[in-house]
Amino acid sequence: MEKYVINGGKPLQGEVDISGAKNAAVAIIPAALMVDGICRIENMPQISDTDMLLTILTQLGAEVRMICPGTIEIDSRNVRFCDAPFDLMRKIRASYYLIGAMLGRFGSAKTTMPGGCNFGVRPIDQHIKGMNALGAQVDVRNGFVYAEAEGGKLHGAKIYLDKVSVGATMNIILAATMASGRTIIENAAREPHIVDLANFLNSMGADVRGAGTDTVKINGVERLHGGSYSIIPDQIEAGTYMVAAAATGGEVLVKNVIPKHLECISAKLRETGTIVQEYEDSVLVKGNGHLRKANVKTLPYPGFPTDMQPQMGALLCMANGTSVITEGIYDNRFKYVNELRKMGADIQVDGRIAIFEGGAKLTGAPVMACDLRAGAAMVIAGLCASGKTEIEDIHFIERGYENFVGKLRKLGAGISIVDYPDEPELHEKVISIG
Repeated sequence: MEKYVINGGKPLQGEVDISGAKNAAVAIIPAALMVDGICRIENMPQISDTDMLLTILTQLGAEVRMICPGTIEIDSRNVRFCDAPFDLMRKIRASYYLIGAMLGRFGSAKTTMPGGCNFGVRPIDQHIKGMNALGAQVDVRNGFVYAEAEGGKLHGAKIYLDKVSVGATMNIILAATMASGRTIIENAAREPHIVDLANFLNSMGADVRGAGTDTVKINGVERLHGGSYSIIPDQIEAGTYMVAAAATGGEVLVKNVIPKHLECISAKLRETGTIVQEYEDSVLVKGNGHLRKANVKTLPYPGFPTDMQPQMGALLCMANGTSVITEGIYDNRFKYVNELRKMGADIQVDGRIAIFEGGAKLTGAPVMACDLRAGAAMVIAGLCASGKTEIEDIHFIERGYENFVGKLRKLGAGISIVDYPDEPELHEKVISIG
């Protein structure tokens, strides 16, 4: 077991390079199952979620080769339909993308229900609705999802999503890519990683149009061929470092980003009095040590992302005045509030609304990462707090942040990883920051 130990109070200073987008990578890896050839994928984030998905593909018969850090080749030509390693699949939400990919490749799929972070119900009803429309019979029982295409092949259909769903949009795109005929998804989600999945598929010979709008059209193709593709930068990783710089009163140049993807985060930080300067592929964030209150409501893209809500909450603990966060996506994303209270934050929660009484002087304390983004929020709080903060359950954090500790140390943070529970003999691990 490992935990983070943070000695706070140091403004972050310097430059940080952003890795590939987790939310794109976890759909692109299953998509590689459908490719009749070798996929070379660059800017692949080296995180536990992608590691697990690559292991799943290997156990299905794919050959996975690391060319260099961040670049892999996947050869799925010898993949055969079989039971996937369910012990791995149940640990990550993105396992449901194997439904669409396996239906497209084999006409059959068997996966677990989605796992990952527990901050609310993750229904897959819109996924099932889409697969049914494409001609698949889907049965959910005993924690597993079974799907079978009638006649062994999916067919195109017109699908209206009852609510905007990133996962369902991407899963239906995967399934429809090799279906016969044309599929139209209406009320589709518009997030950048949906566009990235479509661009990956198109680079391998698919015909996906309209990704990034609320209507996506997919003309099914017979096969996908090999090729090379580079994953977009991670919007949420970039936003996390931006908020950390603002919260600590530091100055950080966040590199290898697409500034347009960050506009909603940049706008909200400017509202708090933080200076954000945009360049071609980077943003400079300057905190002034005098944060102002702000109200935040999470919405589907291009609104403020739910995956940035906890990090923003950590910042608003210290902003002058009363701030309100309204969670518009998930029912139970404020579990991290109890951990912030241990550090001296004054926050009240009523359902999907949290009221932050700002101006708190945070003090280090033993806390835990409730989920991936909540864990990032606790790191930000620890960086701002006086004294020592210890964060347990860091496996959640390492699901989505590549070399988090190394990158923060390079910015001057006093953070390290230690082993436990052998408390009397904690041994600090050596972290590479090269």
